[in-house]
Amino acid sequence: MPHHYDIDHIFEDWPYQPGVASARLLRAHDGRSVLQMRIELGVLQMEVDGRPDGERPEGHPTLLDAMLEEAAAAGDDFQLDEDRCFELDREFLQFYHRRICWLALRDFERAIADADHTLAMMDFSIAHSPDPQWTLLHEQYRPFVWFHRTQAAALLQLKTSTPERAIEEIDAGLGRIRQVFERLEAEEQFEEDELVEQLVHLRDSLREEYHIGRTLTEQLSDAIDAEQYERAARLRDQIRRRSRS
Repeated sequence: MPHHYDIDHIFEDWPYQPGVASARLLRAHDGRSVLQMRIELGVLQMEVDGRPDGERPEGHPTLLDAMLEEAAAAGDDFQLDEDRCFELDREFLQFYHRRICWLALRDFERAIADADHTLAMMDFSIAHSPDPQWTLLHEQYRPFVWFHRTQAAALLQLKTSTPERAIEEIDAGLGRIRQVFERLEAEEQFEEDELVEQLVHLRDSLREEYHIGRTLTEQLSDAIDAEQYERAARLRDQIRRRSRS
């Protein structure tokens, strides 16, 4: 076999670091951008658009796109079979690896897009699952996906907008994670969940570093809870004006 198939030089120049998400974006020989992730046993290379493996299932950008079309044509009777479940799991894993890379590279917009794709896959899986156990297997990871998405959204707001908007993204993400725990009838575990604790710590750190008190959305929630409806109306107006600007 030709010596140019040897990839020892990649490992020598890019050593594996246990516990570290190590990724890089580079140009392939044909000029396209590719994403690489260093893992213990080698390197994963992914496409930056569409499916990470570059495949186009049945001519669609992703398997989810193909199955959405198939489900729409089949109507209410559509249900995933064993092969489709297996293929969905492949796409779940691919988007997980790429999302980790985008977070490591601090490309928050792409991390959000890949998290949204995974959440849409989860929604589709619930709607058409052939087996409650298979559904639960995926649903238990939904808080983890929301954790990544919330991190990315908050840090993007911190980079492009204000610390207050970053805190609001964390509040929104925590609310969505709580809803998952409620659906799984595990609400008592919410406060002690490690991912929740990390988001709360990030929120508290932002408050302390940037001297942020209660945000507009938090003040609105407080006003509604206290039945201060005139104050709530004023706060809604402030939020709308901020959004328009």
